[in-house]
Amino acid sequence: MTPPQRQRRSPGQEPAAASPSADTSPKEGELRNPERLFVIGGEADGERADIDLVTLIVACADPPVSATPEQAAVLRLCSAPLSVAELSAYLSLPFSVVTVLLTDLLAAELVQARAPIVRQKVADRSLLEAVMHGLQKL
Repeated sequence: MTPPQRQRRSPGQEPAAASPSADTSPKEGELRNPERLFVIGGEADGERADIDLVTLIVACADPPVSATPEQAAVLRLCSAPLSVAELSAYLSLPFSVVTVLLTDLLAAELVQARAPIVRQKVADRSLLEAVMHGLQKL
């Protein structure tokens, strides 16, 4: 890809009009219509589910006919557990909007939120001893 060429202007010269073939599509992460995020969120009454970026979401049912396109997409994506961060990335929606969508789906019992699996900081002593004895027998 070649960089765009800049043309020098003399003082008093009018800038050239933008070419009609210029790419006006939004860049990644940008939306053309910011009101769309408000419409997707629906009537949020201020209460949101306690969801973190690493909370795993699993769909419990197929998308109902009355589901919005975003809700249907969430239900299709969550046939296997996905984190909220992954959902946000796949849908190209901010975390706050995904949280509102998931709150509605949780209230309708269409999805389940699961806490992520947290590993223990220190391994169990009996497990370490069993591994050590197993290695010594080899």
